[in-house]
Amino acid sequence: MVGFGPGAEEHMTLRARRAIEEAQVVVGYSPYIKLLGGLLEGKEIIGKAMSQEIDRCLAAYEQARKGKLVALISSGDIGIYGMAGLAFEVLLQSGWTPDRDIQVETIPGSTALSTCAALVGAPLSHDFCSISLSDLLTPWPVIARRLEAAARGDFVVALYNPKSGRRTQHILQARNILLRYRKPETPVAIVKSAYRKQQDIQIVTLDKMAESEIGMLSTVLIGNSSTYLWQGLMLTPRGYDNKYADVIGGIKQGEKPGRSLSMGLDGWKGYVRQYIRDNAYHSLRDVARYFDAPMGEILSAIEEGAAAGDEVSNLRAVAVALGRETTLVETIKEWGRVRVIVSSEAGAVTELLIDGLQFTRRGDWLNIENENFHLHVDWSRVRQGWLVRRGDSLRSAYFTDLAGETVFNLSLVRKDGRFDADAEQRFIQCWQDPARVQ
Repeated sequence: MVGFGPGAEEHMTLRARRAIEEAQVVVGYSPYIKLLGGLLEGKEIIGKAMSQEIDRCLAAYEQARKGKLVALISSGDIGIYGMAGLAFEVLLQSGWTPDRDIQVETIPGSTALSTCAALVGAPLSHDFCSISLSDLLTPWPVIARRLEAAARGDFVVALYNPKSGRRTQHILQARNILLRYRKPETPVAIVKSAYRKQQDIQIVTLDKMAESEIGMLSTVLIGNSSTYLWQGLMLTPRGYDNKYADVIGGIKQGEKPGRSLSMGLDGWKGYVRQYIRDNAYHSLRDVARYFDAPMGEILSAIEEGAAAGDEVSNLRAVAVALGRETTLVETIKEWGRVRVIVSSEAGAVTELLIDGLQFTRRGDWLNIENENFHLHVDWSRVRQGWLVRRGDSLRSAYFTDLAGETVFNLSLVRKDGRFDADAEQRFIQCWQDPARVQ
């Protein structure tokens, strides 16, 4: 199984060239076979049309069973949107195993995203991902979720199979999803037939991307939030400017060469605490949004700071012992009047004033009901409970899921600027012994 790169001989690996030269039979997509030119002299050629991928694999297997040395070819890298995965599926379905007489070798090649990137600068110098827009074999909702995740995660995105004669709307939908998270002026490179005679390069912006000439032979590279254009080149910084002044200058204060950034895994929670100190008027929801982090991570940063002597002014958080979330809810029934807060992913925030005695559990659901409303919480999602205090203004219990996202939270209600004394005393009892919570 041979990936021969973009097609030009100088971009083919030495092993790929030798494998094709050694082969008695070459099987592949007919237009790709033609790219190999003189390497095919004296060989048996089995060319197949588009959408005949299974036929190619079966033909290659059948020739190998006859004892012939076969090259099943694919442009780019045969393991990246290429024939390798399907070929192995066909082999396994046919009863083949690696210890059988037929030996299989996978020979890598330069894939489209790397060859296209080389023509336009260095757009892939930081984290990136590739997504195929073809829905011939992948449901569109799956593709859309991947686009959403890549956009939200600030990946540079390489789009394969962006558009065809029949699939004209997919690139429009992809652009719309990406524009939810990227600036309209984000650089985009559209490269057609890299390193081939028909090569064409367009550098545009994300908002204009779908208006450009794009086809099945195009690969689309979309920059992240730091990608920029310089002298016609598309560049994505690796991140050296986070540690060094002007990249080639000295190291920045607080950073160490060869060590994680101060905003790295071990240090970023300290930045959370400092941000809260510098922005005392911000709510916890504001802080979580600023860092694009789940609430559980923000509360953990506050709790760890208190333990390490790096307290956050008058804001405190303490985790309830794992497995005690249910006990905490039962305890909250005795808090009296509380505010239930539920936020939607779209940004709506619902606040309900209720009597704690209105909580009931039915199976996996926590139900909060009265004559005016019904609120049902999927309790099976709750993995961690938190108690939070902020000066004289907040006494709250947060319930987070496995990812640390808030499922819902409950807060004591103040009247005339003060908490009910009995309710606050019950909260303090929970706070003083979060492992017990009873």
